[in-house]
Amino acid sequence: MVGGHKVPRGVVFDFFGVLTANMVEVIHWFEARERIRPGTFLAAWADPRGQELFRQLELGEIRQEDWNSAFGALMGVKPDNLMARYLHDAFPAYPVLSLARQARDAGVQTAVLSNSLGRQPYDPYAGFDLDGAFDAVVLSSDHGVRKPDPELFGVVLDCLGLTAGECVFVDDSEANVEAAAALGFTALLGLDEQVVARQLRELLCLPAL
Repeated sequence: MVGGHKVPRGVVFDFFGVLTANMVEVIHWFEARERIRPGTFLAAWADPRGQELFRQLELGEIRQEDWNSAFGALMGVKPDNLMARYLHDAFPAYPVLSLARQARDAGVQTAVLSNSLGRQPYDPYAGFDLDGAFDAVVLSSDHGVRKPDPELFGVVLDCLGLTAGECVFVDDSEANVEAAAALGFTALLGLDEQVVARQLRELLCLPAL
């Protein structure tokens, strides 16, 4: 107990958009590189066919190559290694990654909870050393269930040996944040890496670096 509030014992991070650059910006840069009309990606994502492709990929029901072909067709772009092209600018969110390291060094358990976009032929998690940097890494495709399903939140809590009430959850999806809050997490909507790092530092009572 510090300053009248109980310090969380665990922090669970979404990957895309929280441990990486903001996904709205990633999509903007992708469309600019591809020289396609702004909004093309989100229109395909909002299409029921696009939603189903993401659902199947995140659950591990289709391969990344299948997504590349079908989603590329929806957008009207070539499918060749589309996932790598889409995520080209999903750079590490260094302020949040640094905060995660600081929290873990202070004895706070940390985890990644990600709706997976596949790992072959392009592995978006490569280079982040998630297994070495976090106490648990839970990917939706490994469990056949995806956020915001409470079952996947239960998997990560079991891995940490903590309750939702002992943890903070950070995601850039309002639906996922609402689902986590309903389960008892202290849930943060993470859209800006500097803001997220500051909020977590305050919640965890960590000193500025």
